[in-house]
Amino acid sequence: MMHSGEQEPSIRLIEDTLLPDVQLESIDPFNPVVVHLTPTDWTLLGAGNYAAVFEHPSLPGKVVKVYAPGRPGWREECDVYERLGTHPAYSTLYAANVLDNKYYLVLKKLEGKTLYNCLRDGTYIPSKAVRDIDSALDYARSRGLNPKDVHGKNVMLKDGRGLVVDISDFLQAGPCVMWKDFKKAYFKLYKPLMPKKHTFPMPDWSMNAIRYVYRRLRKKARLDGRHPQGKRYKVKARKSS
Repeated sequence: MMHSGEQEPSIRLIEDTLLPDVQLESIDPFNPVVVHLTPTDWTLLGAGNYAAVFEHPSLPGKVVKVYAPGRPGWREECDVYERLGTHPAYSTLYAANVLDNKYYLVLKKLEGKTLYNCLRDGTYIPSKAVRDIDSALDYARSRGLNPKDVHGKNVMLKDGRGLVVDISDFLQAGPCVMWKDFKKAYFKLYKPLMPKKHTFPMPDWSMNAIRYVYRRLRKKARLDGRHPQGKRYKVKARKSS
């Protein structure tokens, strides 16, 4: 367990009022966990494929991430936050523990709007925010991590700056194709077509259409033998001995 003395009241509140009664399960590993019961005074902020995030009015500026039973990743996420240390684009790990087979983290709450939602409601995304996220990912690499699964739904805009919300896959191998594609679309399409004073919202049907086309193109690229980064990948023939 990791926590400082000043965290003790927070730990007691979590372990006395949240963990005994919260009910969540992972029905499908490729879909968000399902929260069946949120205890009184706690608010469910969101759910991912591994865990759900809650907040309490007595814990301002903090959130509690509870892993669904049987879902991996708690120890790895602790490791990632330890390596990241303190950085303005990332959350901070205040505490981590397990109680009655319920694994949880206490994290700094990141305020803002995801870039995905910015596109949906027409909030302008400044290039500074995109470069902030790029810089944060470079910082993670300098700490021996491999940023992966970074996309518009897990990076945020706050006061014109970029934040990285989800770091749970930073120990996995492989390239981060989605963020590279997002940047390409941003600088080649969004910036020229979305001047700051004339932004417009993109309704759900248009976002779903873009996602559908993107996935089709990615699938075609894989079937064509393209490298995940979008370049042709050729296997060199072995020389016969």
